Amino acid sequence: MTSTPYLGHGIGLRTVHFDYLLQHPPDGVDWFEIISENYLEPGGRPWAVLERVRAHCPVVMHGVSLGIGNTDALSIEHLRALKALKQRLQPAWVSDHLCWGAFGGHNSHDLLPLPYTEEAIRHIVPRVQQVQDTLGCQILLENVSSYVTFPESELTEWDFLREISERADCKILLDVNNIYVSAFNHGFSIDTYLQAIPLDRVGQFHLAGHTNYGEYIIDTHIGPVIDDVWAVYRKALDRFGPISALVEWDEDIPPFADVLQEVRRSRSIEATWRAQTNNTSTSPKEARHALA
Repeated sequence: MTSTPYLGHGIGLRTVHFDYLLQHPPDGVDWFEIISENYLEPGGRPWAVLERVRAHCPVVMHGVSLGIGNTDALSIEHLRALKALKQRLQPAWVSDHLCWGAFGGHNSHDLLPLPYTEEAIRHIVPRVQQVQDTLGCQILLENVSSYVTFPESELTEWDFLREISERADCKILLDVNNIYVSAFNHGFSIDTYLQAIPLDRVGQFHLAGHTNYGEYIIDTHIGPVIDDVWAVYRKALDRFGPISALVEWDEDIPPFADVLQEVRRSRSIEATWRAQTNNTSTSPKEARHALA
């Protein structure tokens, strides 16, 4: 299993910030995450911005349409396009979501939760291996937020995620906000979730805002990260040590400086954690040794 590099604290590259980034260096951001599907065709303004930020800091690829849990065959055309993008961009890593989103050629354009069954695991594992063989690298799979459960489920979400990552030998993009959202919606223990995830599988954290409707929460990626989600991030640091963390803000996106404030808070929380634990490591591997 390969080691995922520690990059620090980043944000998603979004079109509303293009003008700013074409005129200013991305000071205060350690790395950027792109939506892979937005850059499959080279050229144009998006690539001009991407090349500019890539000259300053690392970039990673994050996909939204791999459909690793779909019953339709994986798109060879899409995999080839991702491979070409990876070869051109040389990202620090490639990620997508542990979900399904299409059936019979019809796309829901959503990240839908899976039934947590042994049958689903046996279906997904060889698909992950096919993706990794095509791209020539391990990928990271993200836990998605959910609003429904399946009566067919035999496992918990965290056991399902662990089994997929271990059997397919892939890494995990642990979305801290999604854990909080799903725990609120379904009433499970966040601590139990975190403790069940293997230390050596997590390669990245996601942080984001959401919309609370009282009886349920929707993962909207709107607004700043709330205090309760920052508290889960601190617990994740206790469990996994310093992992590359990224703030997602995808609705009503404010000016770059406002998103940067969230990055500063993420970095500050990690710095406080390091001071409290006397941890000066720069990689997840070193952090795990320090915690042992």
